[in-house]
Amino acid sequence: MPVRLHVNVDHVATLRQQRGTPYPDPVEAAVFLEQAGADGITVHLREDRRHIQERDVELLRALVKTLLNLEMAPTEAMVAFAERVKPDMVTLVPESREELTTEGGLDLVGERDRIAAIKARLADAGIQLSVFIAPDEAQVQAACELGVDTIELHTGEYSRADDDEEVEAELERLAAAAKLAVSLEPDLTLAAGHGLTARNVADLVAAVPEIDELNIGHALVCDALFVGFTDAVERYRLAIDAGEAER
Repeated sequence: MPVRLHVNVDHVATLRQQRGTPYPDPVEAAVFLEQAGADGITVHLREDRRHIQERDVELLRALVKTLLNLEMAPTEAMVAFAERVKPDMVTLVPESREELTTEGGLDLVGERDRIAAIKARLADAGIQLSVFIAPDEAQVQAACELGVDTIELHTGEYSRADDDEEVEAELERLAAAAKLAVSLEPDLTLAAGHGLTARNVADLVAAVPEIDELNIGHALVCDALFVGFTDAVERYRLAIDAGEAER
């Protein structure tokens, strides 16, 4: 099955919030993206509401026809919100008000009991659980022991690598984590995301054939400023196809 492309529309909301206008609308962007062929829509509702707002998520839940993935911190307030709105999937991520974007993965080893309790509540609400983790053996093992539906590997270090040797090392690290995950839980979904662009997606897809889906936001929205959403989605589709052809 081809690698699925989920698009994060947070940065459409960032432009809106910067001027306090009703536009550009991330909900409208999601409609365009689905029409362009995106397989899912991702949003991160942050504690400080710096971009996506609760109303955005509520409207997206009513309109998204593919898959709605809500990224959120593992807090009581956010779990209660997810239980009410019922996205198709929740991706738990660490969160800090000081960071510009999510800079690392969850510590499942240290927070196993809390994440297990959240998983049970989400399952009761019919919501799939994804966890955003570093490509680290201990974290992958903990995710599989928790029985999550999806593991999303943090590709930030790969995306920031600036020489061939470092890129290769990060791809090997991601590939090892992916192989471990599917060996422990063959039926789980393996995703990857953070800092991915049309220039580095193909190599990732080629090196990690276990990947089922990608979450891409900032770079795709930036590309769309110049070429529009339809051509931006097509650009990433072509990059994914190129990676799959190299496997």
